[in-house]
Amino acid sequence: MAQVTVTINNRRYEIACDDGQEAHLTRLAQDLDKRMGELTAAVGQIGDSRLLVMANLLVADELSEAYTELDAFRDGGKEPAAAAAVPELERLADRIEAIAEKLEQS
Repeated sequence: MAQVTVTINNRRYEIACDDGQEAHLTRLAQDLDKRMGELTAAVGQIGDSRLLVMANLLVADELSEAYTELDAFRDGGKEPAAAAAVPELERLADRIEAIAEKLEQS
């Protein structure tokens, strides 16, 4: 079992993973850290727990959209939404802004 040290939101975490998965885990942590940085820039330092929940909800939303798109592609041969990436990014930006407004009000 391998051990990887990752940094997310300026905090270091020791994570165990299967041998050979170190680089993959590091990339995942870098992506999460980037998302945390974007959220921090949008809403400020509102605590690790809230930021992690928000970042993971965004990831879950993207995964849900990907599954929906994959199902539609399998069912009807629909073109993948890569061509619609800009509107999707705008939708996600709007959602982040809405979440930030709610957090500022609470």
